[in-house]
Amino acid sequence: MALINIRSAIKQVQLIVRKLEPPQGVEILTYKRNRGVTIIKIDEENLSVQERGYEEQSFQVSMDDLGKLLKTIAKREFPRSRKVRVYQLDSPYCLGIKRKQI
Repeated sequence: MALINIRSAIKQVQLIVRKLEPPQGVEILTYKRNRGVTIIKIDEENLSVQERGYEEQSFQVSMDDLGKLLKTIAKREFPRSRKVRVYQLDSPYCLGIKRKQI
């Protein structure tokens, strides 16, 4: 997917995640693809959020708390980024796929 403004990416990710079927997910990466956030839909209300970059953390959140969590993670993981990459994952097994690095 093309580069997306980080402010609109958070809103778009929330809309995309609501439409996904479990166990599909979304991955948000920096331009260089070296830091990111992965969101996997566990069931209709619960999500697994994994932060990879400056800090390595995992969270279990509800659909309503996703926006607030993404904003705090974005400030920490993408401090100077204006644009991010968003990929849709068909299953959690797609996490190990290496993406082309620039």
